[in-house]
Amino acid sequence: MLSALVGRLRFEPVRAAVAGNRLFSVLLAAGVVLRVLVVLGFPPALFFNDSFDFLRIADRPFPHPLRPSGYGLFLWGLRPFHSLALVTAVQHAAIVGIAVVGYAALVRNFGVRRWAAALAVAPLLLDAYEAELEHLVLSDTVFTVLILGALLLLARPGASGWRRAGLVGALLGVAAVTRTVGAPLFLIALLYLLLRRARWTSFAALAAAFVLPVGGYAVWFHSDYGRFGMSGVDGIFLWGRTSTFADCDRHAPPPELAHLCPYGSPDGRPAASHQIWVENSPTGWTNGKPFDEKTNEQAQEFALWAIRTQPLDYVKTVSYDFFVRTFSWKRHRYPTVGTEARYHFPTRPWAQGEKPLPLVGGGDRVSVVRDYEHGSGRTHIVGPFAGWLRAYQKQVFVRGTMLGAVLLAGLAGLFRRRGRKEIALLWAAAVTLLAVPPVTVDFDYRYMLPAVPFACFAAALAWGRRGAGEAGPEASPAEPEDAQVQPAGA
Repeated sequence: MLSALVGRLRFEPVRAAVAGNRLFSVLLAAGVVLRVLVVLGFPPALFFNDSFDFLRIADRPFPHPLRPSGYGLFLWGLRPFHSLALVTAVQHAAIVGIAVVGYAALVRNFGVRRWAAALAVAPLLLDAYEAELEHLVLSDTVFTVLILGALLLLARPGASGWRRAGLVGALLGVAAVTRTVGAPLFLIALLYLLLRRARWTSFAALAAAFVLPVGGYAVWFHSDYGRFGMSGVDGIFLWGRTSTFADCDRHAPPPELAHLCPYGSPDGRPAASHQIWVENSPTGWTNGKPFDEKTNEQAQEFALWAIRTQPLDYVKTVSYDFFVRTFSWKRHRYPTVGTEARYHFPTRPWAQGEKPLPLVGGGDRVSVVRDYEHGSGRTHIVGPFAGWLRAYQKQVFVRGTMLGAVLLAGLAGLFRRRGRKEIALLWAAAVTLLAVPPVTVDFDYRYMLPAVPFACFAAALAWGRRGAGEAGPEASPAEPEDAQVQPAGA
């Protein structure tokens, strides 16, 4: 039945690659069933601290000073339906859709064996934390779809024509205004075009299409705050990164920055990202009030001073977060018990109404949900589905050590002659997505998930490709440089 349903898809390459593969059909069906259970077990949505800011943006769009507003605009587009259930359903469907497209691209465009391609998309379809993240009102799902679609399109065999490069740039630009960690992927795309020896028109199209959404957002931000930027907390977040090791007792900071010295001994401080928001933080954070420009600038100055003064401590902190926390076999309650708990299917609803905290831009956590949903929006815990999902989540997920092994497999593939450029593109994207948060802010488990498919796809390209004499869908032929290029799998 599933194969027949897939066979009705209008996109011939996707249909040809997907139909008839029993392993992928089983994985796809299991992924769909998993998401149906999530929808049934936790209607209409799950919430994270950031969720309410995004809903505030959706109620009346504005450039939020704490985080890019791209996801808020996505919610604004769905606001006429007044349904958080629709939001989560779209997010679940988007991941299933990109898994199908990714599988078809691996098989048809890159010549990966069907079983290897199926295994590469299995984490997207079956990882319990991925399914839970899709049910949260958060930007990560939209971000993942944008960047994965962009880089699969860029890596597709054939000449990198300017139309394709322009579409890639636009997708990466929208991703960057959804989560700023997407911005470095633009540089990776540029380097890839350089390795492919693309024409100058492709570079120009990529850059222009990327700058359009990013520059437009920066102008919008300037209209409200008088400066060009993506947010008003870049310095604050970097301060948080250094707050775990900066030692003002051993190293005296400039007098004008001394008030930003973290409290207590470095050995006993909270997690970096948590110190920004705690009560009586040196940053002066108050619920409902943005950081002023002077505080952000001074926080950045303090952070750069701390890195210059204690470079080895900075390297040690970043290295521990990247190599130890990221690739640990067990998950730990980091950065805080409460934050990590939001990534688990809950046993009871998060009672955000008990303390309706004010939000930047007006309103509070209760009012923005009611404005968007035209109802309470309260999460319901429905048995037995919720219990099944909690049990499933304890067992089925990509552990950090597994991700590390997959990354090593992709790295080893760079020493093979075949497809090294495409492997390097996907592998570099995975490492960048994993490394940027520890370097600039802090480690967080949800930041790992967008990197997983890139690591898996790179490993599949390295070790799962068919030999010259093996039967199967062939890679797409090279297109003329200026031919109209469609997305991978389209």
